[in-house]
Amino acid sequence: MDQVTLHFDAGSLLVLNAVLGLVMFGVALDIRVDDFRRVLTNWRPVALGLSAQFLLLPAFTWMLVRVLEPHPSMALGMMLVAACPGGTLSNFLTHLAGGNTALSVSLSAVSTLAATVMTPLNLAFWAGQYAPTADILRQVALDPLDLATTVAVILALPILLGMAVAARLPAAAARLRRPMRRLSLGIFALFVIGALAANFEHFQRWIGAIAGLVFIHNATALALGYASARLCGLREPDRRAVCLEIGIQNSALGLVLIFDYFNGLGGMALVAAWWGIWHIVAGLTLSRWWSKRPTGGRVESPS
Repeated sequence: MDQVTLHFDAGSLLVLNAVLGLVMFGVALDIRVDDFRRVLTNWRPVALGLSAQFLLLPAFTWMLVRVLEPHPSMALGMMLVAACPGGTLSNFLTHLAGGNTALSVSLSAVSTLAATVMTPLNLAFWAGQYAPTADILRQVALDPLDLATTVAVILALPILLGMAVAARLPAAAARLRRPMRRLSLGIFALFVIGALAANFEHFQRWIGAIAGLVFIHNATALALGYASARLCGLREPDRRAVCLEIGIQNSALGLVLIFDYFNGLGGMALVAAWWGIWHIVAGLTLSRWWSKRPTGGRVESPS
């Protein structure tokens, strides 16, 4: 597994970066400045969600890697996914689950911007604490500052541009919102399917190990989000929002960074790609189950 490098040319990489930027721009059309103001007035669940996202999940992932001892490239893929911010699907799933959608949107917005610092920091720190993954980092000579710059360009700039369009051209943003999201996510899904098809022999050979690993990792993330929110006394709608925010990671960002900095290292890429598929299945299943159960508290709507 650690010798596998997926086939991916420079043109495809450029398209992948552009598609992710398009996805984040579409997401930003739903983000308002009020989502950040809400953090100041309702900071406790947001602080908990960010702590679970950027502190607890990377730490628990490191412990999981130490226990399971997967192939080093797969372990590094797990650490990278854990270092990424919440995925764009979490807001929809939180709404479906009867959770606090406003909290979910706030967490997504803040964690995406915080990822410019926290994603490279977490990856460098936790991967450096495990000898097999530390060896990979030394081989690729990963520069956290360079990685932070890439994350900022891919995430922060499209987010700020999308927010500016939504604020200054609300009518245009309203017309663009739904088609942009469908188009960008559809293109990304086709891109992932195409990449997997081009490397199907590797995927077929390792799917058993990858599927089990991602299942355990994703279940850990979901359980960690819900348990930490419950232990801190948050209401049920807030627990569901935090749970889904931690369990739905931006694996698309992970794939971009894998091909940008790790030359499509097989174990990393296959873990991130399968996570992107599995977290949709797990998230929808959990959200549908929750949708049939009362929250016991008032659910806020996004402003």
